[in-house]
Amino acid sequence: MERFASEHRKTTRFLGSIVSDLSACFSERYLIRFLVESSRTPKPMAFMLAALLAAISAAAAPSAQAQALQGPARVIDGDSLAVAGMQVRIFGIDAPEGDQPCFDNGATVPCGQMAKDALDSLIGTSPLTCLGKGTDAYGRMVAVCRIGTADLGQALVEAGWAMAFRKYSDDYVAAEARARASKSGMWQWDFATPEAYRMAKQAAQSPQRDRRAQARAAAAPRSAARQGPCVIKGNHSRRGAWIYHLPGMPYYEATRPEAWFCSEEEAQAAGYRRAIVR
Repeated sequence: MERFASEHRKTTRFLGSIVSDLSACFSERYLIRFLVESSRTPKPMAFMLAALLAAISAAAAPSAQAQALQGPARVIDGDSLAVAGMQVRIFGIDAPEGDQPCFDNGATVPCGQMAKDALDSLIGTSPLTCLGKGTDAYGRMVAVCRIGTADLGQALVEAGWAMAFRKYSDDYVAAEARARASKSGMWQWDFATPEAYRMAKQAAQSPQRDRRAQARAAAAPRSAARQGPCVIKGNHSRRGAWIYHLPGMPYYEATRPEAWFCSEEEAQAAGYRRAIVR
């Protein structure tokens, strides 16, 4: 009995040293909760140690939503960064893709590169603080990033180099309206929404199983009734222009289709051109 009591005292001192060493690294509430719960029911020391280590592991692995990053940033494109070695997608905004152009009376303007440069200029050498709100399909942390108290997403939308990403948030809709009204940034030119541009690019890169069948389908008159997965709307404007609208474009939902197409190539082969976003 005396030997057991001696071993108990040694193990208790050992546990105490662990708690002392780790309390500086982990929140005290986890350790206090463990000690309180452990004191209510006698348990073998080995079991208590395992439980303590499990509690510490849980405390040391915060979710993406609770994660915060601080440090210098490297700009990847108009709405994504690398901060403290982690890729970050700025929450609530959608900037032009890196290779996406705008159009100025038919001349191309490198809007994607200009949006990236605008983000780079906003940040400069300032360190960022990014508060995670989740993770996207590419494994990037989606976060609200700030320079001091300034919201980086708000600043980009206000300057006209990103749109409010309404699919995920309405936080920057008012800022977008102000940028659009003042023709700031990319709003001075014509462009497709970044989401529509990505969809069109993916469609163009998808394998075409039967080019001859597709060409025949493009040459044939298209029904105004939607067919299967074809989601591109063809419409005849009042001026006689044949225009197609992609999902995500501003007037897509309001457009009454006179034909449906499965790809941009198909719409263009039938004599339609892409709608211009102003």
